[in-house]
Amino acid sequence: MGGDERLRTYRDRRGFGRTREPSGRTGPDGGRPRFVVQIHDARRMHFDFRLEADGVLKSWSVPKGPSADPGDKRLAVPTEDHPLEYEDFEGVIPKGRYGGGTVIVWDHGWYEPLSHDRGGRPVGFARSLEHGHATFRLHGAKLHGEYALTRFRGHDGEDAWLLVKKGAARSGGHGTPDPRRARSVASGRTLAQVAADAGRG
Repeated sequence: MGGDERLRTYRDRRGFGRTREPSGRTGPDGGRPRFVVQIHDARRMHFDFRLEADGVLKSWSVPKGPSADPGDKRLAVPTEDHPLEYEDFEGVIPKGRYGGGTVIVWDHGWYEPLSHDRGGRPVGFARSLEHGHATFRLHGAKLHGEYALTRFRGHDGEDAWLLVKKGAARSGGHGTPDPRRARSVASGRTLAQVAADAGRG
């Protein structure tokens, strides 16, 4: 599938004359693949978990956010592929537009694909996602260590995923902070501060 096709849904849902979101580019995979976790105060507060693969950011909505505790299994609902520039997006999507609300960059960094086939040979990350199970190691400002995404069929018949930290579950492990108190790794601002700055602008 070409780059424009991969971003068609993303572009069709947005009016770029009214949103500051990037209209998008795809790019060849090169260097260390990136990841970003954004907090999105939309109709429902959630975390957007995005991993670079096939020239786009593969994306999931994680209502409770990724957890550093292996005992927490977090639901991850797949969303449309996003352009690579979305890694840096922070601001306010206008009310009434798709995804209207405030966005901050909660964490970002790079990741190592860790998936292998039964013979122990490395499997490309995009291919491992197609097969429904991908493991990877995050190197972020806040998230570190090995995680897995596993696809399953939900009660409504739609595909969903679980995002889980790998390792032994531990009692008293720390999960995800309160999103309204969390600060951006890009600007140091909270959701409220980003919204207030946008209102003054």
